[in-house]
Parts: sequence; structure tokens; C-alpha cells
Amino acid sequence: MGGTSVLRIHFTADDLARTRTVSTVGAAAETGHALILLTCPNVPAVFHPWRQSLRGRLDGQLSHEARPLASLLPRSGPGLDLIALTGTEPTIESGVDRLLSTPDALLRLELQHLSLPRAAPGWLRALADGDQEARRVLADSLDACYRAVVQPHWQRMRGQLDAVRADWARTVLEGGIERLLEAVSPTLVRWEAPVLKVRFPRELDVCLNGRGLVLVPTVFMVGHAELLTDLADESAPPILAVPALADPLAAAALWGDGEPDHKPLGALLGRTRAAALGVVAEGCSTGELARRLNISPAAASQHAGVLREANLITTRRRGGAVLHSITPLGTDLLNRGGGR
Repeated sequence: MGGTSVLRIHFTADDLARTRTVSTVGAAAETGHALILLTCPNVPAVFHPWRQSLRGRLDGQLSHEARPLASLLPRSGPGLDLIALTGTEPTIESGVDRLLSTPDALLRLELQHLSLPRAAPGWLRALADGDQEARRVLADSLDACYRAVVQPHWQRMRGQLDAVRADWARTVLEGGIERLLEAVSPTLVRWEAPVLKVRFPRELDVCLNGRGLVLVPTVFMVGHAELLTDLADESAPPILAVPALADPLAAAALWGDGEPDHKPLGALLGRTRAAALGVVAEGCSTGELARRLNISPAAASQHAGVLREANLITTRRRGGAVLHSITPLGTDLLNRGGGR
């Protein structure tokens, strides 16, 4: 790391015990990273097929729809923390809902430290002042960008991210959390106990003070890591996002054309149930599953029940919603059956 700035994350024994991993920064945050990557003049070859597939699509209607979100993502300097505003949920619907309900004070806190010359001044002031119409413009922009830039590849991305996290879990089982800190991203991160040194745009020291650290892989990030902290909750553990595409062969499999082909899996499960498994792979509620498949909520609940009984998905309640997630067995079946 000679000649570059370094982020130094200081651990205690409690921090090591509380360090954990998650599999995704969320659909919304990946969308923000993807837009930034689209503006970079040079990106690694693994992203060329993805950028090629978008050629010309950002010149028309999508360019107009993307402008509000893109104006809040500066090319240099601090950027908007979409995780703080949208969470790490794997569905864009959940991210948009959280953005719309984010407290005004938190949104102002996130905006006030940014230099945003590309944002329309009037709209930016309205956004910071809590105007719901301005907030809806941002939410619609996020949704449109996700569906054009990320969604065609999201299921394959989730498979890759799940595989990275599973590899991290094996590393912890075999050598403990310090072995994971040594191996998480050798070109960007170095563990020199009790300090994790990360290649970073500026010199910075962060003391975890017993909060622990959350490690998360992300697809649309190149050549750097990102530290995200909850400005509204100082007791929350920081999140360290690191690039997931270290393996060019794995990366090459991400950029399929359009939606995954469920035909082989459909022969086993039935076409609708195979499609349901693919939707659940993104994480969804019963209502979202019904909307995506254009079926009734009762039918969606029935399909989810069959998949749950087969140990292909799990279901949990969060507030008034029922949320479904795919299991490792379901992921393996989806991969082998042509779903990703």
C-alpha cells in the first residue's frame, strides 16, 4: 500500500467477536455503484459486456430518468450513502419504500456534506427541506435506474455474492475471523493486528470501540473499498464494502441477456413455481411475489408454501409483512437448473 492513502480500522477483542458478513449491500446501493461505474472512462474488462449492453440506452428516456440520482453521486469526493437511506434489502421495492420513509433529518444529514454541482439547486433544496414530491422524484429515478442497469443481471449477481459470502464463511470456520480479515481482499486490505489497513482515497483512522465491523461484497465496485457509517446511530457497526469480482471466470457468467431461462427448472417444479423461486432469490414479500408473477396473493402464498416445505426458501415475519428468502439448497437448484 505504499504511496497510497490508508484507512486504518482499529479493532478490540470485542470488535473481532462482533464482526460479521452479509451477502449484499442491497439492490439500491448496487444501482448507485453501477451508475458511478458507467461514468468512469476506464473500467476492467469484466465489465465491458455489461457496458456494451447499455450502449445507447442512456441517451434517451433513461438518461432523463437517471439524472436525479446521478446528480447525487459525485465522481470524486464523498458520495451519497444509499445504504443509510435505503437499507441493504435485496429488493428495489424495499429500498424505495425505505427511502420514502427515511426521516427528513437523516436525509439532510447525508446531503449536507456533499458537493453536488450537477444537482438542480431548486430540487436539491426541496429534497433537503423534506418535500415529498422531490423525494418521489429521487425514488422514481432510483427505481428506473435499477430496472434498466441492474435488474437484468440481479439474480446472477446474487448467486455470485452468495458464493463470495459462503467462501468467507468457510474461511472463518477454518481459521477464524482474523484469517478472513487477512484474505477478504488481498490487493486492497491488509490485516496487521489489531489494525485493518484499507487502501482509501484519504488518510483516516476509525476506532470500532466494540461495535464490530460488517463485511459485504459488492459487484459494481472496482479498485477500492468503501466504508459506510450510520450518521444517525453511532452505535451501529460500520460497513466495509469490497469488490466481489476477483475471479474473471465468475464475472464473465454475470452478463447474460435478459431474464434468466427457467425452462429446465420448470420441467422439475412447474413453470410458475420455478419463476417464483427465481423471484424469491432476490428476496421478496408475498405481495411482491404475486405482483411479479401476476398471480393472486393466495396463489403466491401457496407456491411459497410448497417451496418452503421443500427447503428451497425460508419465510419470516417483519412487522406486518411476510418475507421470503432463498436457501443454499434453493440457490444450488436455481444455478443448476439454468435459473442464473
